Amino acid sequence: MLTLNYTYRLYPDAKQQSLMKEWLETCRQVYNHSLRELKDWLASRKCPIDRCSLEREYIIQANVPFPSYQRQQDALPKAKKKFPRLAEIHSQVLQTTVRRLHDTWENFQKREFGFPRFKKYGQFKSFVFPQFKTNPVTGWKLKLPKIGDVRINLHRPIPDGFIVKQVRVLSKARSTQWYVVITIESDVSVPKFSPHGRAIGIDLGLERFLTVDDGSSVERPKFLKSLKSKLRLLQMRGARCQKRSNNWEKAQVTVADLHHHIANTRKDFHLKTAHSLCDQAQTIFAEDLNAVGLNRGMLCKDCVDASFGQFLSLLEWVCWKRGAYFARVNPSGTSQTCPECKAYVSKPLSEREHLCPECGYSVHRDCAAARMVLLRGLESVECCRTEYSVRQTLVVPVDNGESKVPVGSRSAGGENLGKRRRARNAAL
Repeated sequence: MLTLNYTYRLYPDAKQQSLMKEWLETCRQVYNHSLRELKDWLASRKCPIDRCSLEREYIIQANVPFPSYQRQQDALPKAKKKFPRLAEIHSQVLQTTVRRLHDTWENFQKREFGFPRFKKYGQFKSFVFPQFKTNPVTGWKLKLPKIGDVRINLHRPIPDGFIVKQVRVLSKARSTQWYVVITIESDVSVPKFSPHGRAIGIDLGLERFLTVDDGSSVERPKFLKSLKSKLRLLQMRGARCQKRSNNWEKAQVTVADLHHHIANTRKDFHLKTAHSLCDQAQTIFAEDLNAVGLNRGMLCKDCVDASFGQFLSLLEWVCWKRGAYFARVNPSGTSQTCPECKAYVSKPLSEREHLCPECGYSVHRDCAAARMVLLRGLESVECCRTEYSVRQTLVVPVDNGESKVPVGSRSAGGENLGKRRRARNAAL
């Protein structure tokens, strides 16, 4: 079973925009009400059986069951009679809203952190139509129940053999831009790709966004820093306005539009870089970085601007789409290990040149790390000693040329250094 998500831009008219905003606000209230029931039930079970709190206590009868998804879903028809506003929304949209809360609750129980939170005004930004009897996309229009035909920018058609399973409507830039995520499904099986073709290792950094083991690199565009002054000016204008006034709302929309532009520009750069890597090789190894930890460190602003986690996820998706093999390797010590002799070379972060005191190997620090990523990736795959040792070569750049050494052989693993040294000396 193959499931894909296609994202398109929606262009609803003024009436449809007003209706969808009302739906988002109603779904937010249903979500908060369901969460309130769940928290009250949990609070009533916190105290011991034989005593109560000295300050206050939630009193709910002992025979009242836990407000599960099924019970809260069954309560929706009764709530529609009491609140006619709920009847204006599609029934399955409200059900998926309750389902969203309980998915968060179940994830909290598994991870033991991330308890569900109440949604403030404007924080609930999507609602879902979980199923369709027929294809809702006809031409350049998307037919949504109780909303009508909405104009859609169908920049790529839905492929043959796929059926529409669900549609998620997204609100971005403070409800000034609307998108739709169409989930399509086909009854086909996609085989897993094994390592094949040329293999490369990449190292991610802040001096250079990406460095390949052959010495090539990609500079890091500073998406947020380049527009930092403009963003600060727009935020200052909004801060001078009275909160919740019309001018304040206009200022917030302008700031949200700029953030949306920055995010789109960054994602476009990541996708183009991923496709460029797939043009160079069919097997790609990358560091398994802790993106969350980097975003909380000393260089958090630069790491968030580079968005390494998003790039690795998009690179994995592009490799799968184009039939390339992608794997992540342990990043520990890649920049402190010599790829030539595997010796430990300690150096501070400010030192950008790798010079091994054992074998005299000298190269840029990021390039040495990328080669270590490649060697670790080849060691991690089972067929690296059979397929790669026969078919694949590793291009080792030297001062006056390149020396090709078989990847996966003893020389590439650092066990037999004589062959690599003779090849490098011959190139010199």
